[in-house]
Parts: sequence; C-alpha cells; structure tokens
Amino acid sequence: MKVLTLREPWASLIGEKIKVIETRSWPTNYRGELYIHAGLTKIPSKNERMNRLSKELKGPLHYGTIFAKCNVVDCVKIDENYAKKVKAENPLCFDCGDYTYGRYAWILDDIEYINPIHAQGHLSIWNYEADS
Repeated sequence: MKVLTLREPWASLIGEKIKVIETRSWPTNYRGELYIHAGLTKIPSKNERMNRLSKELKGPLHYGTIFAKCNVVDCVKIDENYAKKVKAENPLCFDCGDYTYGRYAWILDDIEYINPIHAQGHLSIWNYEADS
C-alpha cells in the first residue's frame, strides 16, 4: 500500500478531515488510495501555529502509526488565485498548509480512519509491506 508520512499535527488534521489538501514542494502524478502515517517527531513546544492547530483536534495524535487512508484525486500548482480560493472557502484548511506560489496542493478525498499499524516512516510516497 502507498503511504505518506507527515509530522503531527498535520497527519491527525487529515485524519479528522480538517486538512483536506496536503501542500508539498513537489507534484505527484499518483492518483488513488494513499495511507497516512504520523511520524515520531513531537510538536515543538514553541511552535505556536502547530500547537494552536493541534487544539482543533478532537482525538489523539497518532505518532508512529499508519492510521488513516484517503484518495489523492488531483494535484494543483498553487498560484495566487488558487491560494485565495482555498483561503476564502476553507480558512482552517488554508492555515494547515503552505500555499506559497509555485508549491503543489494534493487534493484528498474519502478520508477515513483504519486500525492503526505501527510503522517506521519514510520520505516521499513509500510502500508498506506487512510482515508475512
């Protein structure tokens, strides 16, 4: 299965459908099912934005687990119009991303929780192979 590792609280914000757009510096041609893995890096106590956004969560953080799945349905290059549109339509989701012009917005749909799987994270989109 294809997996993307994110730091908390970004991963859990996706799980709770608050963050439905993942912003990246690189585009993806991948479309389809993508599992969300929360890395082990803790939220820095002095990072006001990350701490403020973590207060939006109803449930726990998911450090070190694959805990949700979604579908990547599109990848959009961010420009001024796109950033303004997201900010107007979903300010909280906008606050969860980096909408700097020239970056990419991965559009996520059909987000749902799964039974957690403990796993080590990796960079980029990676394949999880369950132990036989």
